[in-house]
Amino acid sequence: MTSELTNFVLIFGTLLFVFGLFSRKIAGTFLTDQMIFLAAGMLFSPAGLNLISLSPKSGLVLGIIKVALILTFFSDASLIGLNSLFLKERLSGRLFFLGLPLTICLGAAFAALLFADITLIEAALLGVILAPTDVSLAQKVVEERKVPALIRKDLIIESGLNDGAVMPLFIFVIALEAVEELNKPLGTFLAIVLEQIGFGILVGIVIGLVGGWLLNRAFMTRSMSDVYYRTEFVTLALISWIVAEEMGGNGFVAAFFAGLATRTTGRKVTEEETILPRAEGNTLSLAVLFTLGVMSVEYLPLVDLKILAYAILSLTVFRMVPVAVSLIGSHLNIMTGLFMGWFGPRGLASIVLMVIAIERLEWIKISGTIGLAVMTTVIISVFAHGITSGPASNWYAGIVAALPPDAPEKKSMEELTAFHGTENTENIREESY
Repeated sequence: MTSELTNFVLIFGTLLFVFGLFSRKIAGTFLTDQMIFLAAGMLFSPAGLNLISLSPKSGLVLGIIKVALILTFFSDASLIGLNSLFLKERLSGRLFFLGLPLTICLGAAFAALLFADITLIEAALLGVILAPTDVSLAQKVVEERKVPALIRKDLIIESGLNDGAVMPLFIFVIALEAVEELNKPLGTFLAIVLEQIGFGILVGIVIGLVGGWLLNRAFMTRSMSDVYYRTEFVTLALISWIVAEEMGGNGFVAAFFAGLATRTTGRKVTEEETILPRAEGNTLSLAVLFTLGVMSVEYLPLVDLKILAYAILSLTVFRMVPVAVSLIGSHLNIMTGLFMGWFGPRGLASIVLMVIAIERLEWIKISGTIGLAVMTTVIISVFAHGITSGPASNWYAGIVAALPPDAPEKKSMEELTAFHGTENTENIREESY
């Protein structure tokens, strides 16, 4: 373990440092952070330079991916807020309540039809794992101001919400799979599932509300120094995770609901508060992709045409059709539906759920159908969405420019500040009270 940790910190740390030195120049090219770190993992893997070797069940891998997802769940949820689902002008509600279930159903149905070596429950598990999107893989889309704010913001909100939403479904399907394999009473596992989800939600809401209220008071009275606005959210995320796990709940569910609850304290969450968890989460996300690169090269020769076909369908049909259906009646241009349908990348959440499934279900292997399908889909997504995000944004911006002034795409929309520059803390103090 010491050697594994030492090698990982040395190689990944050096790569991160060197990348940082040239990050601004790289940002102007077709390359993305995620592409570079995934490719670097492949390069340094046993099948490449053989400088580092990682197992999906190692403590290091599990630790990295869990903390990465915790920080991502919390920071995304704290930015978007629960009310984002219910505002009439939000597309995210359509994508969440209709698009996400349709994506899961399509993914599960085609998996059951295409792969003869997996059960119906395992097909459902694959559908759930590949349902959440990761908008960070198409960062140029949400940063391009020529793309309507309505579209960019709802892609961000959708990505944050469906990550947290699939976790209870994932827990439930994992329990069903365990029931089938271990031949245990269904009631026993259902009780465990309800306990994990229930305690997770309860702990998350309580810690989020209390922590958010205390932060709100400190914000109003200016009793907290500016540097702690960057650390308090990281602390709340980790506390909610650990407390929920200790109480028998699910820490991921707790972190997500804690993030949502902090947004109900009556003021806008600022860049000052989320910059550290987002920065830490971004670094850990790159570490997860680097880890995927290290682990994947050994198994890529096992990918057959069925796996490849499923991965392509997952990124196209299983995503685009549900998006098109969910946008019916929204009066958006058909090209808007196509654009939003394509930019549903699969990334961090899918990798984490896959590794957790491998950890909890001994018969689920990275070399098996589920592992190969997830791994292949994410790898294709990293490169396909990374490469197309710039050109597609420019193409779509031209489409929008030609639309009439009253088109829904041109409606004025407030930006999510944590994704688009820094908002001044003092101004928010004055605007919030």
